[in-house]
Amino acid sequence: MRGRGGGVGGSRRQQQQQQQQQSWLTTLVDSLFSFVRLAEFEILFVVFFLVAFLIFKDLTSRPEYNQILVKKPGGHEGWPFG
Repeated sequence: MRGRGGGVGGSRRQQQQQQQQQSWLTTLVDSLFSFVRLAEFEILFVVFFLVAFLIFKDLTSRPEYNQILVKKPGGHEGWPFG
């Protein structure tokens, strides 16, 4: 009875034997890829905010853009619309 464990990957025993034969590097890469597949949205979320922060930091470090954020138009000391 060859097809008892059937399916594409074979029986569980065959999978365990194959996994034992894999090198530690293959196991590490497989687990890393499975983690990236699992946490893809969270990784992209963090990368988006990191890029946005770096762009904003770069813009505010330039003196001409920094003056826009610091100086008040017309030299008003208080809130001009109050």
